[in-house]
Amino acid sequence: MGQNVWMVEKPDGEFRRVELPLPAIGMNQVLVRISASGVNPLDTKIRAGKAAHARQPLPAVLGLDMAGTVEQVGTGVSAFRPGDEVYGMVGGVGGLRGTLAEIVVVDADLLAHKPKNLSMRQAATLPLSTITAWEGLVDRAKVHADQQVLIHAGAGGVGHIAVQIARAFGAEVFATVSPDKKKLVEDFGATPIDYRAVSVEEYVTVHTQGKGFDIVYDTVGGATLDASFAAVKQYTGHVLSCLGWGSHSLAPLSFRGATYSGVFTLFPLITGEDRAHHGEILAQAAALAEAGKLAPLLNEQRFSAADIAAAHALVLSGALGKVVIEFQV
Repeated sequence: MGQNVWMVEKPDGEFRRVELPLPAIGMNQVLVRISASGVNPLDTKIRAGKAAHARQPLPAVLGLDMAGTVEQVGTGVSAFRPGDEVYGMVGGVGGLRGTLAEIVVVDADLLAHKPKNLSMRQAATLPLSTITAWEGLVDRAKVHADQQVLIHAGAGGVGHIAVQIARAFGAEVFATVSPDKKKLVEDFGATPIDYRAVSVEEYVTVHTQGKGFDIVYDTVGGATLDASFAAVKQYTGHVLSCLGWGSHSLAPLSFRGATYSGVFTLFPLITGEDRAHHGEILAQAAALAEAGKLAPLLNEQRFSAADIAAAHALVLSGALGKVVIEFQV
């Protein structure tokens, strides 16, 4: 008995359907039948051969995020049983087989039970973005009530989740956004800032009386990280970035006596270390979703396994909302 997977053999290559044997289940592993696979911008970069940090040599089965149903559990697994609906960021990097497949065998530590109030399609959009937002705001910056938090690109994949997490922890949230996405971030509970119309100094003055934000999360990189250094509160402020890969002057941050933390969400997948924390984050995120405090922004277009290339093209176009591949189950 085999399964279908969709493989890319070279940079920017086509997705080719291949039948492979079912993978064996090892200690602390779970076999999941995939219902939906989320497509992230990182997936498109890996396909293009432009994500060396992901360490995913081609040919490979791509796809980081998924939601599906447990069919078998290996020795040592007690948290899941056949029939459980789960979600997680489980592969597609570090040499691990990805989620563009009918079935995946994964480390049980990477999984959590799917939020009961979300569909498979909705749940498959969450893992990478949610873990990235959580590791920055909660793990590094310890976000809490009575703080002012600025999220750059608040309508983006990580940004719209970060807005909701910061709100769920009681913070007052602001988000840089283009004018056409203003209502979207307002609906998520953030105050929009038109970064094209006002300078950093102006919005810091207007919204924080010139003191700066307690937490600034850069989800864009480049000049946006430099702007974050200028927008953070003196002495106690904390800048986060999930794209802090360039060369930047630390002087603006240092003169404020503020803190910087980089977020590298792929670390547990690539190294095998601390994987259980990803499952723990997703379990807490599921509780937020079930409490009505976390919802994904989903693109309206629907894609089947025959449309994977079109789904990648839509993500590359910068379309609003998370894109998902749905499999027949």
